[in-house]
Amino acid sequence: MACAVVLVQAWAGAHEPVSIKVDANARLGPFKPVYTYFGGDEPNFTYMKNGRKLVSELARLSPAPMYVRTHNLLTSGDGTPAFKWGSTNAYSEDPAGSAVYDWTVVDKILDTYVQVKARPFVEIGFMPEALSTKPQPYQHHWHPGARYDEIFTGWSYPPKDYGKWAELVRQWVLHSVERYGKGEVLSWYWELWNEPDIPYWRGTAEEYNKLYDFTAEAVKRALPQARVGGPATTGPSGPKAAAYLRQFLEHCARGNNYMTGKTSAPLDFISYHAKGNTRVFDGHIQMSIAKNLQDVDRGLEVVAEFPQFRGLPIFLTEADPEGCAACSAKVSPQNAYRNGSLYPCYVAEAMSNMLRLADRRQSNLAGMLTWAFEFEDQPFFEGFRTLATNGIDKPVLNVFRMAGLMQGDLVRVESGGAIGLDAVLQSGVRGKADVNALATRSDRSIAVMVWNYCDDDVPGPDATVTLGIGGLPLSAGRVLVRHYRIDSDHSNAFTVWKKLGAPQQPSNEEYAELERAGQLELLTSPEWLWNQQGRAELNFRLPREAVSLIELSW
Repeated sequence: MACAVVLVQAWAGAHEPVSIKVDANARLGPFKPVYTYFGGDEPNFTYMKNGRKLVSELARLSPAPMYVRTHNLLTSGDGTPAFKWGSTNAYSEDPAGSAVYDWTVVDKILDTYVQVKARPFVEIGFMPEALSTKPQPYQHHWHPGARYDEIFTGWSYPPKDYGKWAELVRQWVLHSVERYGKGEVLSWYWELWNEPDIPYWRGTAEEYNKLYDFTAEAVKRALPQARVGGPATTGPSGPKAAAYLRQFLEHCARGNNYMTGKTSAPLDFISYHAKGNTRVFDGHIQMSIAKNLQDVDRGLEVVAEFPQFRGLPIFLTEADPEGCAACSAKVSPQNAYRNGSLYPCYVAEAMSNMLRLADRRQSNLAGMLTWAFEFEDQPFFEGFRTLATNGIDKPVLNVFRMAGLMQGDLVRVESGGAIGLDAVLQSGVRGKADVNALATRSDRSIAVMVWNYCDDDVPGPDATVTLGIGGLPLSAGRVLVRHYRIDSDHSNAFTVWKKLGAPQQPSNEEYAELERAGQLELLTSPEWLWNQQGRAELNFRLPREAVSLIELSW
């Protein structure tokens, strides 16, 4: 049964009372900024007008450093972006077969990050045309609605010379150190390739392991303390992907190193992907957060088979509700969730449960990277998986702004409206909405994120929330409360755009209004509450598909 699939009128005035209790004295450990990771297929959008604007906004949403991962940093071409395509022409060869390095476009991309104090999560790929064992055809011309396998052209093949590949990587690291400084580059991550268990890599698993050995040695030879890892496989809830991840870890732990001839390979972090699924079901969009979380959990389980890697950072270098950022809602109606408040609500639900899974597995989950950026020169709110549309922030960006206000340690939360981790992991959120919360405490503040989520994009009752917060310092006479909200009427440029008549060429005044609507918005004016012997209580209504961030400071 879907979550309350009934007519909208039936929910008019309906509500479900939910009691949420926060014990700010029960610290559970540091709140890791797992949310400060983003990326996309098309690197050349980075330094374009709206790309620069978005990178700058991302860098300001949290005091923690923001990382960006992108495909195609070594792909051959003239730098013209297209759907699921980008290029830098970093490597070519002269008529004698000698290497020619040109870092011009790579520098434009990485400069854009570094100039605003963001950091590259460097994805080392793809194969330059001059090194590919099967270079032709090389550039694809994919478009939304085309077959996905059309993208896997000459860039996806192993190198014809692993030594030349390694020297390319070494020169890239050396150039980065010269341009940005050793300290800056030591803060980056260097990840080899993307999803080698599917045709993103047209070689065998052993050939990927060989490529990794040559790549890791080249990175370390240029900068011994640099952080290198992989394998960025697809979701491990699939048995083939889990087996691929396992064989890679086995190779790094005990395998013969193709570059050095010794046993094992350096591994500073582990990466894999986690995706949900969306569909149109019974006339509405239905998410599948269970699939997303099953990918996370199975990957953590595989990593735990290797005690020597237990403490390594684990990055979900793509963690999303489904798999194709460039598949617009126009050609894939199941992706219409991307414009409105369901997307940020999903992110809140996913982030909370991923942190709980990592705690259960005692794993070092360091990042959940949202594979979403922006597309230049596309219609407003076309339904791509993006953070902004033509420079207008979408509602999903505001849930990351909320997370950026959460500092310090995670603290204990109990919600009477929570479904529970095991139930969500097994069946998703269907039959009943999940009204749950995540809370943090720092020296002078407490922040509580509360959401009302359901997999089914259908009307449902508001939650009438009673939020009790204990653990306030007795020395604080009063506390300042700020209540931020994402819903259909707050922090939601999509709603405003529709009210304006869905203009594709908004006037200057309309554009400024949309810019304002794209920012994180207070639900009510800030207010001071009396500290009641270390406790405070708030009451509010939380609509379906809404997220609140309540911040108490003193």
